[in-house]
Amino acid sequence: MSSDIRPDISVVIVSFNTGPLTRECLQTLEANAGGVRYEAIVVDNVSCDGSPDMIEREFPEAKLIRSSVNLGFAAANNRAFPLARGRYIVLLNSDAFVQPGALPAAVEKMDRNPHVGLAGARLVGRDGSWQPSARMFPSLLNDFLTLSGLAAARPRSRFFGRLDRTWAPADQAAEVDWVPGAFSILRREVLEKVGPFDERFFLYYEEVELCRRIKAAGYSVLYWPEIVVVHLGGESSKTVKRLTMSSSGAQLTLWRMRSALLYYRKHHGAGVWPVARMEWAWHKLRAWKNRGSADPARAAKAEESATLSALMERAWSETRGGRIAPPTPW
Repeated sequence: MSSDIRPDISVVIVSFNTGPLTRECLQTLEANAGGVRYEAIVVDNVSCDGSPDMIEREFPEAKLIRSSVNLGFAAANNRAFPLARGRYIVLLNSDAFVQPGALPAAVEKMDRNPHVGLAGARLVGRDGSWQPSARMFPSLLNDFLTLSGLAAARPRSRFFGRLDRTWAPADQAAEVDWVPGAFSILRREVLEKVGPFDERFFLYYEEVELCRRIKAAGYSVLYWPEIVVVHLGGESSKTVKRLTMSSSGAQLTLWRMRSALLYYRKHHGAGVWPVARMEWAWHKLRAWKNRGSADPARAAKAEESATLSALMERAWSETRGGRIAPPTPW
């Protein structure tokens, strides 16, 4: 595509040691563009698997930003925004692959719906299985339903399945609170109005927080099932009930807790306290219930819960109750 022609879409991809997946992401983007004029901007977060060299060698038309530090998701996307020339900006995970017709549908729908600030796709696994793609904002109630397992136990209930809208047909478009950042299309003028991602969020909650600002500015957030994107991340996710507290799992959980506290403090003020206390108390009670059991499974639950309650205490301390973000990279 000539550099003199303004693209319809600027696709921003953040890469971190995902060489083969980033290659597939860019290949499917090229194969399934469907005539949409696009530019690809890849921000590499200091990958050590040769990803940046591969991108330069195999995708010379992509704009590559080599960061000298791991910026996380929010700040990495923000580095790309000033270079984006498209009428719309698409955020695309390196493990997400647009399917035929996805980009033309996204552009056409945004053109026809000027009140939409941001929209998301139907996310599916490689086997076509549906992934939660349209969600409600976090709240004390929604967090409890997830933490307690009630949401997973009653997914078809409008009440218990409210957070991930698991009760709704996957092929039904809807206005929602927020959509996952694996794929989203964002109106440029809306981004300029509400501002970029809040860089205090290293990982998790950054897209939730951005969608909240977009809706507060009077724009809608939509889920459009006609836009189909294969996403691998959801296939490897684990429920809290079956989470193995490896060092990497504990680290990711700590990051999630930090970001949750930052989010709640920013948008709910003192409401952060009951949310944090509820999760801490749940894990404490679960650890007490299973402590000392001769059953290996229950003993493992006790250990896991003790770790999780300690992580919440640490997250609260490190963020001063959601008031500050730890220095990056986390």
